[in-house]
Amino acid sequence: MADPLKVSPKKQFALYGKDPTRRVMLIWLVVLMLVVAGVVLSGRLIGMPQLVQAQRAQEQPNELLPGSSQQNHTDSVVQTTQTATVSKPSSTIQTRQIEQSDTEPTPSQTSTLESISSATSPPRSVSLPQPPSNAGTIILAMDEGQYSHLFAYRPPSMPFIRLSDGPWKDIHPEISPDGKSVVFSSNRAGQWDLYRLDLVSGSTIQLTDTPEYDGAPSWSPDGQWLVYETYLTENVVTEPAATPESSPVITPTPAAPTRVESLELMILPLSSDGVQNNPIRLTNSSAADFSPSWSPTGRKILFTSNRSGDEEIWLADLDKIDDRFQNISKNPLALDRSPKWSNEGTKLLWTTCKDGFCSIQVLDLHAQAGTVHIVGSGDQAAWSPDGSAVISILDTPNRVYLTGYLLPDSGLLLPPQELPGTVQGITWSTYSLDEDSLDAFRLTAQITPSPAWQAALTPIADVPNGRQRVVDLQDVEAPYPMLNDMVDEAYLALREDLAELIGWDYLSTLENAFVPLTSPLFPGFLGDWLYTARAIALNPAPMNAGWMVAVREDFGSQTYWRIYLRTRFQDGSQGVPLRRQTWNFNARNSGNPVHYEQGGALAAQIPPGYWLDFTQLAASYGWERLPALTTWRSAFAASRFNEFIASDGRDWQSAMAEIYPAEALATPTPVLPPTYTPTATRWPTRTPTFTRTPWPTRTPTPTRTPTQIRTPTAVSPTP
Repeated sequence: MADPLKVSPKKQFALYGKDPTRRVMLIWLVVLMLVVAGVVLSGRLIGMPQLVQAQRAQEQPNELLPGSSQQNHTDSVVQTTQTATVSKPSSTIQTRQIEQSDTEPTPSQTSTLESISSATSPPRSVSLPQPPSNAGTIILAMDEGQYSHLFAYRPPSMPFIRLSDGPWKDIHPEISPDGKSVVFSSNRAGQWDLYRLDLVSGSTIQLTDTPEYDGAPSWSPDGQWLVYETYLTENVVTEPAATPESSPVITPTPAAPTRVESLELMILPLSSDGVQNNPIRLTNSSAADFSPSWSPTGRKILFTSNRSGDEEIWLADLDKIDDRFQNISKNPLALDRSPKWSNEGTKLLWTTCKDGFCSIQVLDLHAQAGTVHIVGSGDQAAWSPDGSAVISILDTPNRVYLTGYLLPDSGLLLPPQELPGTVQGITWSTYSLDEDSLDAFRLTAQITPSPAWQAALTPIADVPNGRQRVVDLQDVEAPYPMLNDMVDEAYLALREDLAELIGWDYLSTLENAFVPLTSPLFPGFLGDWLYTARAIALNPAPMNAGWMVAVREDFGSQTYWRIYLRTRFQDGSQGVPLRRQTWNFNARNSGNPVHYEQGGALAAQIPPGYWLDFTQLAASYGWERLPALTTWRSAFAASRFNEFIASDGRDWQSAMAEIYPAEALATPTPVLPPTYTPTATRWPTRTPTFTRTPWPTRTPTPTRTPTQIRTPTAVSPTP
C-alpha cells in the first residue's frame, strides 16, 4: 500500500474508503461532532432567558425587588406555587403542583407566560431551615459508661447541659403538659421506680415504690395522671376439674401455680400532697404491652404490643369496656413501636422498621384514612411543642446520631449530630431553659464524669516504635488468653462492671481472644479481627442454657446482633425486661425448610425475666459488634453474633501492623482452613496380572495303522 502522506487528497480518500473499518470510524466521528454541536447549541438557547434575566437584574436591581410595580404586574398575570415534599403516603404521591388561572392557556400562551415570568420574576433565594418559633428545650437520657443521666439541649444556642448525676440510671424522660417538670424512670433507690424532676427548682420526688420494674411514663393532658409500663409477675392457680356427683368425693391434689410474667400498662393518680396512690391496671394480657402515650384529649392511649404476633401500634379507648383495644398500624410485615401524640392531638407518629431500614411515620387523623407519611429515617422521635417539627434518634450499628425534620415538607431541621452514648428516651419541652434558669442545675452541669477506663502501656525496650505488645489476661479461660496492650484495660473494666450488673462473671471464659497467624479459623475468617489481638469472641454456651439471647437487627443489607444476658437476681434490682422478640438459631434444626434457609426464626414469645443489654454496655467501653458474613444462614459460625472488636478507628491492616512486622504481612502465607469433608483417597496403582500360561497343546496319539492281513496263496495241486 502506498504512503498516504505522499499521495493526493483524492487518492488518499479513495485509499481510506476501500477499508471498511476506517469508513465506519469516520462515520462515527462525524455523528459525534454533530451531537456535540447540537448539545452546545441547545444549551445556549435554553440558557438565554436566564442570561437575559441575570443581565437585567444587574442593570435594574431596584425594579425587581418584591413589591415593585413590575413584580406585582407579573403576579397578576400568573401565580405559581411549588410545593415539594419528601413524604410518601401509602395511597397517594404528592408532586409539584402549579396553580394557574381558571382557563387553561394554549401552548402558545404557556410559552408566552413562561417567557414573561422568566424575564421579570426575581431569582428565588435559598434559605436554610429555621427552628420552630417556640423552640423550647430537648431533654434526653444518654448513657455514660454503665450509668445513664438526663441532659438538656437546644441547638444551636445551648449545648448539652447535665440535669442529673449519680451512680444509677435515669431513663425514659417525659415532659409535663406545662413543660416545667419531667417524669422519668430510675433505679437510684435500688429498684426501677418513677420520679419527677422540677425544672425550675431542680428538686426530685419519688412517685412509685414497688419491687417491680416501672418505666416509660406518659402524662395525662391535665397533669393529674400517669400511664406507664410495669413488669408483673403473677401466680395463676388452675382450678381442678369438677367430679360427677355419683363419684366418691376425692380431694384432688392442688396443681402448682403457673408463673406468668409480662409487661402491662398501669394508670397512676397523682396527688399534690405527695401521698402515693394505688395504680389502676389498664391491660391484662399475656403479650407485652409497653411504651404508652396519652392523647391530648385525655380519653385515648397509644401503646406498643405484640398481642397480634408482631410489634404493632394499638389504641386503648378509655370510654369503652368492650372492644377497648384497636390495632392502628396493621402492618404485619414490619415492626412498629414508640408511638407519640402531637400536642394538638391531630397527628400520630411511630417508628417502623422493615427490610433493614427504620423510618418515622406520621398519621394525620384529619386526612384520608390510612394515609401515612414518611418523615425521615430514625428510631425514637418526639414532637416539637407547636407540632411543626420532629426530633429523632438515628441509630447505626455502632453509632448514635441526633437529627430533626420540619413538617409538612420533611425538610432537614438538624443535620445528624453524633452523640457520645446510647439514648434511652427523648422529649421536647415547651419550657425554654437558658443561662438564668439553670441556677438549680449549675453544680450538676459542671460535673465531668471520669472515663470508664484508661490504657496503661507496659514499657518495653525490645519492640520497635509504633508496635505494641500482646499481653496475658489474668484469670481468663481461652485458647490464647491474650490481647493488645492498648485494649486489655478496656476488657478488664468491662468485665468488672458487667459482673457487678448481672451478678455473675460472664467474661471469665471466652471462646477466643488473640489468635496467632499459625492457627486457622473457619472458612471465610482469613482476615478476621481475632488475629489483631483487638477482638474477643464470647462464650456461646449460656445461650443453650437460656442465660443468653440474641436479637436480630438489620441495617440495609447487613445483619447485626444485639446480645442480652440474664441477670442473676430476678427481683428487679438488676436489668430490665425485654421488649423485643429474640432470634432462635436452633430453629434451623427443627426440620422446617423455611427456618433452615433463613438460618433460624423469631422466638414465639419474648423471654421472661430481667436482662442486661451487653451490646449497649460494651459500646460504652469501646467494643463494637461486627456484621454477620453473607453465609451466616447456612453456617452458624459465620453469624459472628458473639464477636466484638476494639478498633479505636483503625482498619484491619493498621491493627495487624501494631503487633506484626511488615515482613510478616507483605507476603502472607495463606493458612488453609480445616475441612470437614474427607480427602479423596488416591486409587492404588493397578497391579499387573500375570499372563496366563497357555496349556500345552495335546499331542494326538498316533493312529494305529492296521496291519495288512496276509492273503494266503492257494497251492494248486501238481498234476
